[in-house]
Amino acid sequence: MSNTNDLLLQLNALLRLTNTEIMIAEARRAQATRSDIERELTTNADKGRERARMLARTIRDLGGLPDLVGLAVGRFAASAKAMGEQGQDVVDALLGDLTLEHELADRTRLAMMLTEHLDAQPARDTLERLEQAHAATIEWLNVRLAEVATGGPNALRPTPLQSMIGIGRRLSELPARNTSQAVNRSIDGAGRIRRQTVDAVQTNTKRVRELVEAAGEIWTAGRNASLKRTEQIAGERGHKGQARAVNERRRELGAVDGGELPIRGYDTLRADVASTRIGRLTDVEDVRSVLAYETAHKARKGVIQAAQRNLDERVAELAAAS
Repeated sequence: MSNTNDLLLQLNALLRLTNTEIMIAEARRAQATRSDIERELTTNADKGRERARMLARTIRDLGGLPDLVGLAVGRFAASAKAMGEQGQDVVDALLGDLTLEHELADRTRLAMMLTEHLDAQPARDTLERLEQAHAATIEWLNVRLAEVATGGPNALRPTPLQSMIGIGRRLSELPARNTSQAVNRSIDGAGRIRRQTVDAVQTNTKRVRELVEAAGEIWTAGRNASLKRTEQIAGERGHKGQARAVNERRRELGAVDGGELPIRGYDTLRADVASTRIGRLTDVEDVRSVLAYETAHKARKGVIQAAQRNLDERVAELAAAS
């Protein structure tokens, strides 16, 4: 049976992770490409310090001792992450940040369940604020990744070493491209053999592409159907928490039906109408659902940009409120 010590362990773990989060937000400020992004990162670091103080106060109120080495551990973890990601590109670094935020969110939810069991309402109040803050940060990181995925302006610039690594990767592709060009030149001079070869290559390439695309569609359809069925079974068995978690995952992946979206008749809307309707949404989860669905199914650039703008506004509101 859970006791106060179990809750204190989770709160101290959250304190250590929060200190890591603060240091990473500070480090990311130097990579910001826009003043608004730098302000958001500064705010996140400041709010992180506030959350750390709240956690420390909650730990004391429960009769425990805040982890005195938490700040040092957080700094060390952030430094190690910064060093490690020098061998990554910006996307991988952002995915690492997202992993940290998901761990914070998951631990917060676990701690909230413990507070409910222990009837520790003051601690639960603190954790509810943390949960909102981490949800907002996850949204912010998802928007940054979506900017990269859709070719929009990136919010973060790579470090000098990351830039060099990116150049190196592009250069490493040159031999393969040069080989392809040499083969093409040889084929160009081969007359009838060229035509037969090109026809054969095009036919085979087309078949391979069709097979790959079909396999991807089958896998995606199977995954979506499995998730939907899992949610249904969980709901039928009364496991509301599990059903809700699966539903959230489906929405994150865009693995929902058009009829499940918060905009009626979404699949039939023109891009301009869809963008307008998205702009009227006020709930972060609703905007996320539509963005994920649009990205997975239609991928209309203007609609995706409208959803990203709305998400930025909602996230800014949540950050200010927290």
